[in-house]
Amino acid sequence: MHTVHGAISEAYEKFVKPLQLENRDTIKVLDICSGLGYNSAALIDHIRADNIVIHMIEVSPEVIFAGVLVPSPISTHRIIKRAYEEWLFENGWVHFQMISTKIPENISIKVFCEDARQILPSLPRGYYNAIFLDAFSPDKTPELYTLEFIMELARVIKDDGILTTYTSAAPVRSAMIEAGFHVGEGPSFGRRGGTIASPSKVIKDLSWTDERMIALSDVGIPYTDPSLADSRDRIIERRKKERRTVRNTRRLSSTVRTPLYLGKDLKGGKYDHRVLKNLRKFGIKDGLSKEALYVICPQYSDCICGCGLSRLSSSRDRILEMRNRLESLSTGKLYVRNKE
Repeated sequence: MHTVHGAISEAYEKFVKPLQLENRDTIKVLDICSGLGYNSAALIDHIRADNIVIHMIEVSPEVIFAGVLVPSPISTHRIIKRAYEEWLFENGWVHFQMISTKIPENISIKVFCEDARQILPSLPRGYYNAIFLDAFSPDKTPELYTLEFIMELARVIKDDGILTTYTSAAPVRSAMIEAGFHVGEGPSFGRRGGTIASPSKVIKDLSWTDERMIALSDVGIPYTDPSLADSRDRIIERRKKERRTVRNTRRLSSTVRTPLYLGKDLKGGKYDHRVLKNLRKFGIKDGLSKEALYVICPQYSDCICGCGLSRLSSSRDRILEMRNRLESLSTGKLYVRNKE
């Protein structure tokens, strides 16, 4: 379930520290898939604020039980244990309480034991300073990484709020961008860095490789769940069909990472024949053609295709611009954002 470097360490490094919420009067946090409660415990330990409001969503009562029973890795975890035990007691799962730790008066914790998809629409708009999205991986629980779910997260977070998640999956980052988030690389801890997102703050840029694959290939097609009620299998199958539909029509094939060859001289490389085949379906003659340079120009500080566009300041802006340019090739009408 966690990196070998330790679950509580991961909670600090990937979820709490990137928030930069220290020394505020009041902070409000939504902890999705709160699990054993380590992320919220690390938050309470690390953040100093006059008032802390935490809403914890965990679908499994068995996991809430486990959160009460496991040894506490840090002292503030006993505050979470108390909140979990109170929920179990109030809902008839236990008939007595054993946790002696009291929840401090400046900390308010509310526990929801339901599918997060059903809870989110009832939460207030623009309420949270921070969101922890700590579901299992997107291929295991895609229902908590869909475009529609992330649009709900965009609705409930404050404009300057921060969302942190351990996943760096392209469809998740793509959904965040479509939902209006700026997206950046999270701190690397034990494995690849996660993702930090915010409606207004420009975070540390994604790599050029990630920007291109999200913008230009079918791997960047997000999961969707229009009713916020579909099964995992249905969500996964819907994305598979969408990827087949857009491949070579609106997006380059992700096979052999085709977008990464734009701007390169394709002569005699191991995959050059396959890359050229994919590019020419879009009318892109080769990696250095004017069409190829037109698509990737937004990533460069100086214009490389003659469009005159100034350097765009965020990964989100560059991804959207490249995506629009690629799709415009199929119409024959080149798209260029208003020059800055």
